[in-house]
Amino acid sequence: MKVGLGPPSWRWFLLTVALSCTTLIALVFALWELVERRYFRNLDYVTLHYLYITRGIAGALLTGFWATWFVLRERRLHDEQLEQSYERYRTILNNMPEAVALLDENLRVLEWNEAAEKLFGFDRGQVLGRGLPTVPAEGRLELREVLGRIVYGQGVLDYETERQTAGGEEIPVAVSYARIPPVANQPQLFVEVAQDIRPRLRMRDKLLELEKLTLMGQMAAGTAHHLNTPLTAMLLQVELLRQQARGLSHSSELAAIEQRIRFCQVFVQNLLQFAHRPQLQQKPIVLCEVIEAVLTLFRPSLNLKRANLRFDCEELRPFRILGDTNHLEAMFSALLSNAVDAIPPGGDIRVHGGVRTDDTVEVHFDDNGPGIATALLPRVFEPFFTTKPAGQGTGLGLAIARNIAEEHKAELHLQNRAEGGMRVTVRLPLLKDGVAAVTSAKEGRT
Repeated sequence: MKVGLGPPSWRWFLLTVALSCTTLIALVFALWELVERRYFRNLDYVTLHYLYITRGIAGALLTGFWATWFVLRERRLHDEQLEQSYERYRTILNNMPEAVALLDENLRVLEWNEAAEKLFGFDRGQVLGRGLPTVPAEGRLELREVLGRIVYGQGVLDYETERQTAGGEEIPVAVSYARIPPVANQPQLFVEVAQDIRPRLRMRDKLLELEKLTLMGQMAAGTAHHLNTPLTAMLLQVELLRQQARGLSHSSELAAIEQRIRFCQVFVQNLLQFAHRPQLQQKPIVLCEVIEAVLTLFRPSLNLKRANLRFDCEELRPFRILGDTNHLEAMFSALLSNAVDAIPPGGDIRVHGGVRTDDTVEVHFDDNGPGIATALLPRVFEPFFTTKPAGQGTGLGLAIARNIAEEHKAELHLQNRAEGGMRVTVRLPLLKDGVAAVTSAKEGRT
């Protein structure tokens, strides 16, 4: 970057030097005359020659010293302006939120800002004067094609591609390019502005998922409404047939038919619950009481499987959360239902929890079932995805549970236990007074 004087400034500079030199020479001659007055009396050739030589040399020396000082001062001022301009340029560059790189025609890096260091992991000293490190060898051709568009006047804005970090990770970015034309036989330069679009892509995926779930919910609601009435009628007819065929050989077959119809009815009810969840009505509640109510409902199912249930949530009893009792009961019912279905006869289920130091409470549902294959864990919250055999799972329980957790600003996690089985963890925020109760309870224990 050049910072200098334009033509008008140069004219004023030369005029100032000329006038100053004239003034200095006149001042030298005048002062010398005041000191040696006789030199302008009785002038002869020798005297005049001596006058011009001595006073001319003195004037030239003084003028030279002054001109040197004046030029050095102007240069220092220009250097300070250049330094200030460079500092402003670096400040603007480093305060830009996007990663900025200045490239020459050979794709060598001439400038690299702090955002580029943070995004790609390359320090400025590592990349200056070297080839652009974020573009792998196979991507150089694409980059040159993009830069070729700019040379021919085409704009390149928000172009989605991938760049490589110092750790070898390829990340999606949106890049924009600008061309700096050559000036004074200098080569043309290119500016690359890159923005990390991972949050944008995640938001895009969420919007697509939301749109898909909305359409799915509309279809599910319509399907459920159409199926609910005939399923209820079929259950009534099967019940009448069972009463008429009591004691006959076909009674077991009718029982099996009834069981399948009831499964379809539960599936329809889950569809309705997934498509049209009632409005959330939150209020302060004791979380431990909600869990105990759900466990009471599941006692018959647990007894049928001769399952062992351990409930260790006494630490949670004094604390409250903000939530909707009905929604939370539905969430815990879905989680406990999966645990009951997963364990073998005589299996073990443990419900336990405690208060964390970050003002949240955790509830764990542990079972000794077969767990879930690691490759399938990312899909467990997808609607209609199930690992149960056909006819035994709707694939909506965990999807509904996750939606309820998100409504309560809670977190829901699944992981396979090292000793076997599955652990489902629900983490919910405590009420403010619940947090105070945590502090006082801990102080009481100490």
